[in-house]
Amino acid sequence: MNNRSKAGRIVLEIVMVLLSLLFLYPLFLAINNSLKSFGEVMSDVVALPKQLAFDNYSYVWSFIDYPRLFLNNAIITVVGLAGIILVSSIAAYKLSRTKSRVSGLIYILCIMPMLIPFQSIMLTVLQLSKDIHLTNSTWGLGVLYWGFGAPLAVFIYHGFVKGIPKEIDESATIDGASGFGLFFRVIFPLLKSVTATIIIIDVMWIWNDFLLPLLMVNGSPSTKTLTLAAYTFVGQYTSDWQYAMTAMVMAVLPSIIVFVFLQKFIVKGVVAGAVKG
Repeated sequence: MNNRSKAGRIVLEIVMVLLSLLFLYPLFLAINNSLKSFGEVMSDVVALPKQLAFDNYSYVWSFIDYPRLFLNNAIITVVGLAGIILVSSIAAYKLSRTKSRVSGLIYILCIMPMLIPFQSIMLTVLQLSKDIHLTNSTWGLGVLYWGFGAPLAVFIYHGFVKGIPKEIDESATIDGASGFGLFFRVIFPLLKSVTATIIIIDVMWIWNDFLLPLLMVNGSPSTKTLTLAAYTFVGQYTSDWQYAMTAMVMAVLPSIIVFVFLQKFIVKGVVAGAVKG
């Protein structure tokens, strides 16, 4: 490696470190202010706390009933993930293996919703959800995520399935597998890496989502999510910012842990789904 290449690599590493610090700065502010008193937060949000206020966490834990809201988040996330993975993987496999104009058109219609901003359809979604009794229900909110998460999942699965040789299907069919048996016993195990990618992306999205839960389950305290609970500390006339930051840290921490342990699958799965075929 010559001197020019070494210099370029050093510059690239410095740029990456600076970008990492830039993206981590909001998280630092949240954690930093979650350990302050109200007066310290209002005087200087950037300064380090003079005395660590760990009692903020115990107060928020009991005030919002953290275990119950954690369970709500878990139910919504698991239901949403299960539907997205099941529906999207089957649809992508069938569309990929069916070579016709109709199949291509259906595929385009499946991924087109990625281009539609949620804000432009949220009132329609809210009215439809009320009509079919999906509002004020953690299970109902999980089902709603199927439709919003399926387009991206179909897009990633479709690209990955095209790289799986059709000879595998033919061999499994000769051995007696067909229909759902062929998919779940032969094809789906081959989608492990891309499935892990979709799980990570959707866990980060569903767990930390704010707008859709605000519309669908905000009316009942028993169905609130962790992100909505953080919003309860922000009022029209006064706001307990130290508690709001504490609640936000407690809300996003589980998804950050999942990301840290499984982040290696993200690049691997996305690249495989985008390049194959």
